[in-house]
Amino acid sequence: MKKIKLEVKNISVEFEDKKVIEDISLKLCENELVCILGTSGVGKTTLFNVIAGLLEPSEGEVELNGEEITGKSGKVSYMLQKDLLLPFKTIIDNVSLPLIIKGMKKQIAREKAQKYFQQFGLEGTENKYPSQLSGGMRQRAALLRTYMFSSDVALLDEPFSALDAITKHKMQTWYLNIMKEIKMSTLFITHDIDEAILISNRIYILAGSPGKIIKEIEVKIDRKGRDNEEISMSEEFINYKKEILKYLIKNDIMKYPEKKGDNIEYYIV
Repeated sequence: MKKIKLEVKNISVEFEDKKVIEDISLKLCENELVCILGTSGVGKTTLFNVIAGLLEPSEGEVELNGEEITGKSGKVSYMLQKDLLLPFKTIIDNVSLPLIIKGMKKQIAREKAQKYFQQFGLEGTENKYPSQLSGGMRQRAALLRTYMFSSDVALLDEPFSALDAITKHKMQTWYLNIMKEIKMSTLFITHDIDEAILISNRIYILAGSPGKIIKEIEVKIDRKGRDNEEISMSEEFINYKKEILKYLIKNDIMKYPEKKGDNIEYYIV
């Protein structure tokens, strides 16, 4: 049985007497990538803020490696949708910043970060500035900075959503490979069903108002020697997508198209 790295127990958050998320429980095991799939405004980022210790829940607790960390920031890495690289700092200084904040001397921090540049595909960018890099390379730098903050558990909030489709596919494949190498456990927010199936070991579907987990799906796809394009056209991928759509439609989140004459109408089943 895999070791549980992160556990969220019965988390609820309430703002001005209105619940935003309710009774959410989930687990992230060692070397797993788990997706939280849901529409905008369902409470995904609120949940991440609780896990990161930036927001106190109304109810429930968060545990990291068996230790309660509810309301304690700095315990897990957290990467937002935007890379938030500092434009006036070089890439090496951006990446080593978490180590410096923790009290490490600048030169030692740079040397430690430098060791990972080749592994993260960033070799040769050390002295460049964020504006000189492509979107994909900026995300790699941001992910390395996230890893420098904590090599244990990472929270990624739609990190690839701003990238074009081709770059996004490349980054998804790259991240799966690098995650295996550095042995990082990842909790990943997305509203993209295809992305969730392609990269996840498990998927939690978050829906409703207040947001609740309505389904947990274990994804068992053999990814060895297969690229994303091949997987996304496979029968197993299509079956997972049908299963997810079934739960989204059941909860009035998505609608099936129905053709009536020359018009397409939508209905909820």
